[in-house]
Parts: sequence; structure tokens; C-alpha cells
Amino acid sequence: MGLSFTKLFSRLFAKKEMRILMVGLDAAGFNVETVEYKNISFTVWDVGGQDKIRPLWRHYFQNTQGLIFVVDSNDRDRVVEARDELHRMLNEDELRDAVLLVFANKQDLPNAMNAAEITDKLGLHSLRQRHWYIQSTCATSGEGLYEGLDWLSNNIANKA
Repeated sequence: MGLSFTKLFSRLFAKKEMRILMVGLDAAGFNVETVEYKNISFTVWDVGGQDKIRPLWRHYFQNTQGLIFVVDSNDRDRVVEARDELHRMLNEDELRDAVLLVFANKQDLPNAMNAAEITDKLGLHSLRQRHWYIQSTCATSGEGLYEGLDWLSNNIANKA
């Protein structure tokens, strides 16, 4: 009986570890961070987004439970390119079970597309078999980042 309570307690309160891949067309360089949030340890692989680096993204897909795709909401000229790259990644077998969080970044700029417009331009509604969420953000102020991480942590934890 004590063992059952121990197992239940550890399931409820043990720290979970999650592997997250963060990509975007404008990401620069390569960075690995471990972020502790709500009793979950996220290992975030932030990889560069330049054209020459994108083919390397696939090396980080294995065992990835969540994908954060960062979109420059102010860059209307590249949103189609962002859509194409996102859908190309989501078609990879290794990411079939990964949840998708889209950060619609740079919402502080006056001509930024809102989350609904980004949703439409990225074709997110066509992702019927994918669990996804879009969050308006401003990385410089931190606005919206925690709300996105809340969604991500809740949805990855529920799948585990």
C-alpha cells in the first residue's frame, strides 16, 4: 500500500523532463538552455534559421516533445517562407507527436500582424492532427512568453 502512494506521489510531484526544439527563420546561432518552469525541466534547443542551417534542423527532431516556432509578426514578406518551413518540419516523422507552440513575436511594432492573421497565413487550421497554439509575444519585454510556456507545459505534461 505504501508503495502505491509513493508511486502516485512521485507521478504528481516529480520533476518532468521535456525536450523542446525552438526554431524560426531569424534565429541566430545555436544555443541549448535548460529552463525550469512549473516543475518541468525544459531542454530547449534553439537553432539558427539561416537558409544554409535549416537542413540541419532535422538532427534535433528525435525525441522532441514540443516545437516552438517563432514568427516575426512584422515581416509580411517572409510569412509564406515561414509557413513552408513550418509545414516541411511538421511532415517529418520524428515530429509527428510533438505539440506546436507558435510565438507570434514583435507584437509591439505598429504594423505587426495579429495572432489571427498569422494563424491564417501559416495555415494552422489545416493542422487537424496536430495539437497547436499561437501566442502573441514581445521577446524584448517578455510579454506573452509565460502564457505560451504555460500552454506548452500543460499540453506536454498531459501527453506524458
